[in-house]
Amino acid sequence: MDIAISRNGVPIRLTEERWFHIVENHDDLAGHYDDVLDSVENPDLILRGYGRALIAVKGVGRKTYLAVIYKELSRDDGFVITAYFTSRLSRRLIIWRKGRQ
Repeated sequence: MDIAISRNGVPIRLTEERWFHIVENHDDLAGHYDDVLDSVENPDLILRGYGRALIAVKGVGRKTYLAVIYKELSRDDGFVITAYFTSRLSRRLIIWRKGRQ
């Protein structure tokens, strides 16, 4: 298990079980373990997800993004739910953008 610190300062766990779930359902993410953690720590955008989940988004190419869905349970604990590559973002769900406070 590894931990990334979210923009809110919350430790976000990426467990072995979650990683296997991610690559089993999104085999294109195999080999991108560190990129998933980096997206949580250094996102370009954070989107509002469902059920208080957050989505850290990092650009990885021309119109391609790595989206990592995670949940902050408390100030001291959170976990990655899933991750995937996408080419579409819902701009109206943006709650934080790099370079803006």
